[in-house]
Amino acid sequence: MTSYRGITWDHPRGRDALRAAAARERSAGSGLEIVWDAHSLEHFESHPIDDLAERYDLIVLDHPHLGEALELGSLRPIDDVVSAAQLERWAGEAVGPSFASYEVAGRQWALPLDAATQVSVRRADLCPAEPGTWDEVEALSRSVPVALSLAGPHAFLTFASMCVAFGSAFDDDVVGTEVLDRMRSIAARAPRDAETQNPIALLERMTDTADIAYVPLVYGYVNYSSPTVRFADAPAAVAGGRLGSTIGGTGLALSRRCEVTPELVHHIEWLMSSEAQVGFIPAHAGQPSARTAWLDDAVNGAAHGFYRSTLATIEDSWVRPRYPGYIRFQADASAIIRDALSGELTIPSALAALRAASPDPSLPVGVAAQHPQKVTEQW
Repeated sequence: MTSYRGITWDHPRGRDALRAAAARERSAGSGLEIVWDAHSLEHFESHPIDDLAERYDLIVLDHPHLGEALELGSLRPIDDVVSAAQLERWAGEAVGPSFASYEVAGRQWALPLDAATQVSVRRADLCPAEPGTWDEVEALSRSVPVALSLAGPHAFLTFASMCVAFGSAFDDDVVGTEVLDRMRSIAARAPRDAETQNPIALLERMTDTADIAYVPLVYGYVNYSSPTVRFADAPAAVAGGRLGSTIGGTGLALSRRCEVTPELVHHIEWLMSSEAQVGFIPAHAGQPSARTAWLDDAVNGAAHGFYRSTLATIEDSWVRPRYPGYIRFQADASAIIRDALSGELTIPSALAALRAASPDPSLPVGVAAQHPQKVTEQW
């Protein structure tokens, strides 16, 4: 019996399929034992990978953590244990830049078991049709309760995605001013306490109550898709323009302590297979990364059209930088954005503070204006 410990995030989408897959191995008598622990979304978004790598063999992570993880030598490259031909096949099968987001310096450091990006969501009973542009979002916020996702790192992620839609990086004062003005306008009318709720809490609130009609940018969770809670593409700056969104999702990485066996490699390959991506993972509350699953009729039928309704957004989504210090910057930047929305900071002061907070002010220049597939090579 070969035993491994894994850490994932504590939500059915993050844990159920992995634990069910581990149980499948035990039932089959493969000799592979994987025990999956889970930590909160907030812990997942901010906890140092190096600390997790001391205690776990398998780590489910978000791609911006790669900068610090690689600086500290926390991970084993996936291409050391999986063939180049297999990686190329998975790269071609992945939705949007979900696979590419885990590539740094020509090495693959994780595999996208789960794909997600910021999309829009509405209560169909309160908001019969989703807005297509940010002008329409702002107008809608004057007639129904519209919330922004602002808790934790999400204030900056919302801001960055809007900058993507408007065609520039956050260090462009013209775009930054326009985006913060729009965010301030919408936030001023948002339902009470929405700014304190992470994406899961916002979606649960929309499911359980009728006091949020629409959120223009929130990470998509298939688990909350229903005839009432409807997901759709993110807004654009202008009709037909780029759908501003920042890709998230999760990747499966190997820690430096992981002793890789053929049984483990086989298990990982199965998780990435069509059998698992189209069948097993969606059946166990997961959100697959394979485009075939996002286009599958049965998968979409069970998910009330979630995947097809948001496919264009994830295909056009922005990949965040992967440099050491980015996770801290993302948290600091979100606090600055919240201060700008509350009026504690003026917009010019907030934009100056964002530039000052960056570990290297030269790095983010122009990133948001580029296509996500081209961003990968810069970091």
